[in-house]
Amino acid sequence: MAACICGNIEGILIVCLIVFRGQQFRQLHAFNVKERAGVTKLREVLEDRLQEIKRAKTWKHERILTSPQDTKVKVQGAQGEFLNFCANNYLGLSNHPEVVEASREALSKYGAGLSSVRFICGTQTIHKELENRLAKFHGREDAILYISCFDANAGLFESMLTPEDAVFSDALNHASIIDGIRLCKAQKFRYPHRDLKELEHLLAHSEARLKLIVTDGVFSMDGTVAPIKGLRDLADKYRALLAIDDSHATGFFGETGRGTEEYCGVLGAADIICSTLGKAVSGAAGGYTTGPKELITLLRNVSRPYLFSNSPPPPVVAASMKSLELVETSSDLRRRLRENTRQFREGLKGVGLKVSGDEHPICPVMVGDAALAVELAAGMLERGIYVVAFSYPVVPRGGARVRVQLSAAHTSDDVTRAIDAFKHVAQNIGIINK
Repeated sequence: MAACICGNIEGILIVCLIVFRGQQFRQLHAFNVKERAGVTKLREVLEDRLQEIKRAKTWKHERILTSPQDTKVKVQGAQGEFLNFCANNYLGLSNHPEVVEASREALSKYGAGLSSVRFICGTQTIHKELENRLAKFHGREDAILYISCFDANAGLFESMLTPEDAVFSDALNHASIIDGIRLCKAQKFRYPHRDLKELEHLLAHSEARLKLIVTDGVFSMDGTVAPIKGLRDLADKYRALLAIDDSHATGFFGETGRGTEEYCGVLGAADIICSTLGKAVSGAAGGYTTGPKELITLLRNVSRPYLFSNSPPPPVVAASMKSLELVETSSDLRRRLRENTRQFREGLKGVGLKVSGDEHPICPVMVGDAALAVELAAGMLERGIYVVAFSYPVVPRGGARVRVQLSAAHTSDDVTRAIDAFKHVAQNIGIINK
């Protein structure tokens, strides 16, 4: 009898649970169906904008990697491996065993994250150690870590410049510099790309209290290098400051990897450097600003991305420190990268393709027509080479290109294979003659 009652109760409970879950499902379903008028209007507006992006042929297709970032990657939905020629993995450290192990050890020792910003309880010994090492690496007084270089640029200009001050920005500067400048209240001037004459004209006619010249060290879409010596000379002549975003140079450009300053033979030219830990140095994440101690102290107190963002996770910090150690103790990676860059540039020019840039591993293969650039990249993918086409508005109209980025981890055979693939695809679609 007791068993019968228990059985009935169990059955009733199961029925009740099924009914309850059914009601939950109906409530969720009803919630999703009953769309508010504002959301409907939003969908209409955004659909128009999305269609504009598609018509302009600037739609961003995200290919999903099913393997670690490396010179060879696997892509979801595609067979086999692809030679990767479009990553910022300049030194091949993104999946380097020593970097991975350092990150794993930090995960065990310090945890996955801090759940806090730096000034509350988000600063560990490794954060201070990395900041000190970055300042020493660049020969500056102090450094401050951010979750990305985008945040470093977003926090710089608003913190240090007022309406009494002026900022002078290269026309092709990175989006993070542009957005950071928008946030500040300083007088804003933009000079044509690497045009020192126009910059001097602007500086000469400015009566601002602080004058800040800001430039990318290396321009990511073109592979061109800023005229650092000329910029420093103008800064000195007009008592201005010089800031460089060296994201595409730190760790590998210049004899010891000190970046654009070193490459240009004017080490120490910049007053302020913003750079990244998400490219050559570990390839994980993180950014920083280094410069005068008073500036770094100010940023710690008023820079909004620093004050209101969680600290960089310990495994990321440890990966960056190990990568920085590899950068400082070995020149072999930089040598191999230079050799690969030279081989690729000479090889493509030899088959009749135009490559932009200044001896940098960013090697834009210039096409001009957007549709042809997309066709060239697609053909390369069919041959097992992963590259991406860029067109307006990412680059100027008529300046469509396929951007190639070399890595120290590429072998000479990898580079030869990429050159041969570019030759055959370019011939097949009529960019160069057969």
